[in-house]
Amino acid sequence: MSTVNTTTRLLEAARYIWEGYHTHPFVRGIADGSLAAEKFRFYLLQDYLYLFDYARVFAMGVVKAREPDVMRAFARYVHQILDGEMDIHRSYMERLGISREQAEHAQLSLDNLSYTAYMRAVAQEEGVAEIAVAILSCAISYEHIAQRIVRDDPAAVSHPFYGEWVSGYASEQYAAENRALSMLVDRLTEGYSEAQLARLEEIFVNCSRYEALFWDMAWEMRM
Repeated sequence: MSTVNTTTRLLEAARYIWEGYHTHPFVRGIADGSLAAEKFRFYLLQDYLYLFDYARVFAMGVVKAREPDVMRAFARYVHQILDGEMDIHRSYMERLGISREQAEHAQLSLDNLSYTAYMRAVAQEEGVAEIAVAILSCAISYEHIAQRIVRDDPAAVSHPFYGEWVSGYASEQYAAENRALSMLVDRLTEGYSEAQLARLEEIFVNCSRYEALFWDMAWEMRM
């Protein structure tokens, strides 16, 4: 049995992938404000659609959880996504002249479809710890990206267009939600065998790779 908590182990396993996020041209374009608006618009629509499946994966945690407090934790995240994180997207959609109906009927890109199908397969076939881990990469990577942007360029939070995105994901509120999710993962995996932990690593690394593909997709506006 490992003496390192599960979240730390997962983050270490995917570090080589995560380092690439910070140098990705899409992320750098948000950081310095040079990202073309049409690329961000494409990303925004795809991420908005992604969040619905993201919420569905959390909802499967509610269905499969056996302990009431774990059910409540997953249910709270569903609410935070649908009525919290999506607010950032809706604010940008309003500024870009995109109606909610347009966004909800946009076409999923192939990369987005593959990523969400993978997460939903984990949620359908595996347990609550695996569900939480499938979600963890997206949640924490956005925090890491935004906080690195703020660290390297504090003025990014004041950018008239991209500042809202940076400040939202770099906020203490968002970080607190991620700490709670990490603690849930660590709790759910107490006593896990090496084989079980290796499976969690596989899920987390796969989702981290999908995150990298998501940035590529957004940069290339690839359907």
